[in-house]
Amino acid sequence: QVLLVESGGGLVQPGGSLRLSCEASISIFNFDATGWYRQAPGGQRESVAAITKGGITNYATSDKGGITISRDGATDTVYMQMNSLKPEDTAVYYCNARWGTSAAPINSWGQGTQVTVSS
Repeated sequence: QVLLVESGGGLVQPGGSLRLSCEASISIFNFDATGWYRQAPGGQRESVAAITKGGITNYATSDKGGITISRDGATDTVYMQMNSLKPEDTAVYYCNARWGTSAAPINSWGQGTQVTVSS
């Protein structure tokens, strides 16, 4: 069983920054991609950013929205730096790891970390 443990959430003022961490229980290079999703109250879970095994990064918005995803293979940790946070960024942020085949994809999720942007 793959475990993903998130950390780094919290309360931040508008315009502030947070760095989320996701530590995997196995090598992140076992995954086709690792990424971050978020779910706001009453909303659907949506993709924020992802990084593939080969190091290609993908973001939900073309201008990245002040977000940078990165990884550390030595510690099997994926990070997401979030700058210029807005109240609408308030959500539970989930780490996701994906592997398997297109016919039988496998997804693993972390428990989520709360991010609240408020003055």
